[in-house]
Amino acid sequence: MLNTINDIFMINEIGTITTVREVIFTILVSFVLGLMISYTYIKTYKGKFYSQTFAHTLIILGVVISIVIVAIGSNIARAFSLAGALSIIRFRSSIGDPRDIAFIFFVLGAGLASGAGLFIPAAVFTVILCALIFVLYHIDFGARDGKQKILKITVPENLNFEGLFDDLLKEHLEEFSLQSIRTTNLGTMFELVYSIRSKDNVDEKTLIDDIRSRNGNLNVTILMDEQLMNN
Repeated sequence: MLNTINDIFMINEIGTITTVREVIFTILVSFVLGLMISYTYIKTYKGKFYSQTFAHTLIILGVVISIVIVAIGSNIARAFSLAGALSIIRFRSSIGDPRDIAFIFFVLGAGLASGAGLFIPAAVFTVILCALIFVLYHIDFGARDGKQKILKITVPENLNFEGLFDDLLKEHLEEFSLQSIRTTNLGTMFELVYSIRSKDNVDEKTLIDDIRSRNGNLNVTILMDEQLMNN
């Protein structure tokens, strides 16, 4: 039984958590903070489908980091040992959305503070930043006029596509940017991927017809949501 509420926050001289009850409390605090961060991520996600696995990862990561900090304490040798152990981890997929990376750093910050025994600063930091993220989401901060789209153009491998469609894109679009070039159909064709923003009242069929007159009548695709770019 705890004698006083101060027992929960008891920190030793080197600033690390030592008792079992404090470790359990640290895990619970990290879990709750991670849950808040994950909930914020889900509710402010603007794509069609968020990754449930990533939402779970945010919660787990905060708990793991807090316990890593508890294990390290102020022991330099232990810190280097854990760094070496973590350095062998390799991830099968990369994170493409900068916002996802920001949330990872968010949960890392909350986990680090919790592991160091700074429960109140960790909670204040999480609550305030979550609130600010909701504010940015609801005011749609940074939104641009016009809907961003993705344009995919297939060209044969023997066609010099450097600047081939620039004049057409300038005529029909407000702006465009070449994002990637990749081979397709066993290397017999190239696929150009553009991020585009249409002009007002532009006829997309006319744009597609003009492009097909230059790419040998091969596939031209316009995706209505930039989130579909990697599909």
